[in-house]
Order: sequence, then structure tokens, then C-alpha cells
Amino acid sequence: MSDSQCCDNPPNLTSICGGGSVIEVGGLKAYVAGPSDSKHAILLVSDIFGHVRGFQGLGIDPVTEYTSRYEAPKFRKLADKVAAAGFYVVVPDFFYGDPFVFDVPEKPIEVWRESHGTDKGFEDAKPVIAALKSKGISTIGAAGFCWGAKVVVELAKSDYIQSAVLLHPSRVTVDDIKEVKAPIAVLGAEIDKVSPPELLKQFEEVLSTKPEVNSYVKIFPGVVHGWSVRYKDENEIEVKSAEEAHQNMVDWFTRYVK
Repeated sequence: MSDSQCCDNPPNLTSICGGGSVIEVGGLKAYVAGPSDSKHAILLVSDIFGHVRGFQGLGIDPVTEYTSRYEAPKFRKLADKVAAAGFYVVVPDFFYGDPFVFDVPEKPIEVWRESHGTDKGFEDAKPVIAALKSKGISTIGAAGFCWGAKVVVELAKSDYIQSAVLLHPSRVTVDDIKEVKAPIAVLGAEIDKVSPPELLKQFEEVLSTKPEVNSYVKIFPGVVHGWSVRYKDENEIEVKSAEEAHQNMVDWFTRYVK
């Protein structure tokens, strides 16, 4: 499976934004936003770029750089948008300060994936969910973007979460969809070599045979893989489609998590 589109249009690494804070949740550093006393939480699982700059191997301690070097501002902005709907939003750093970056030639995407498999992301998500439940959270939804979609679909196969959203998923298979138990929405791109519309239509066909699982599949025209969090500000189609996808996600969680 090609990873080329997963690496296209990386996040701007110069701006800093966000109204939340960085704490530890379930053993992972995490950006959190929204009412801490909410009974409804949303877990956002990022694409390969993560939500902090990649410092591992560059002589900089990622832990001390968390609060001042949060990168991928569009992802953080999205977390704040979901939090504004009344959810307690948690964005764990599943990459331990080592998201994929282009300017590390000794660690191409194939090498990076060896240390950051989605199977490990799934295992790391379990204590995060346990920590949320221990603080009184009663329902949890999860959204996964590209790499993160595989983590979320694994969570959706059991009772870890009550609702799932996959946005421009990567490495999610028809067999994965067959095992899903939680309500699930799949938001894909028309121009996507990683999960092309033909594959998403197969997802839709499988889900249509599972009346016990509420679901829908939506393909956004004229946009590419990763657009919902890596859209170009000057591209009106991408911006409008990203905003629509974000609202679809919030609406889905409002329906099945609250």
C-alpha cells in the first residue's frame, strides 16, 4: 500500500495555537481541551505528523518542548472546535515526541513505521481510555485521521468506545469494517490513493449488512488524502470541505456520545 499521500502537505511548523493545556493521560502526554467535568470525551488520533514537532534524535528533549513547540496548529484548532461542542477532548502523543518529519533522511517513512505501528497505538490507547473512565467519563468517541483511523477502527471492534469517525483512513481493510461494533462514520477524499473511493464504497456495502451498527460513508469531491487536517488555507474547496467534515464529525459524536 502506497504511503505517498500520507506524507503530502505536512503541517506548518511555525505557528502555535490552542486554548487547552498539556497533561499526562494514561501514561501519555496529551493536549486536552474542553470542560474537565464533562461526562463525554472525544479521543483524537492524529496522522503520522502527530501534533508536536519531532525532536527525537535531534538532541532536543521533546518533553521540555511540549508547551512551547506544539506544531500542527490545524489539528489543535480542530480539538478546540470539538471541545466547544461540550466534549472533553484528548489528543495523546502516540508517537512519544517522534512524529514523522521529512528532514531526517536516516528515518524515511518505512523506517519510522517500524517504531510507530498502529498495533502499538491501539495498545497505548487502552490506558488512556481507562484513565478517562476513572475520572468519571461515561461515554467516549474517537476520531482517527490517516494513521489514526487504523487505531480507532480497532477500538471500535469492542466496547472501548461508543462512537467512531474515520477521516481519510490509512490501512483500514474491509475485514476491519466487518468487525466494527460501534456506530461509525467514514469521511473520505475523492482523490485518495491510500483509501480510494472504491474501497470506501466496499466499506459502505459491508456496513449496510450490519443493521445493528449505525453508520454512513461520505466521499468529499475534489479533495485529496489528508485534507481535513492538512488543507491549504488558500484552497477554498479544501477549506470548505474540511469545515464540513469537522461539522459532520461533531454532529456524529453529539448523536452517539452525548
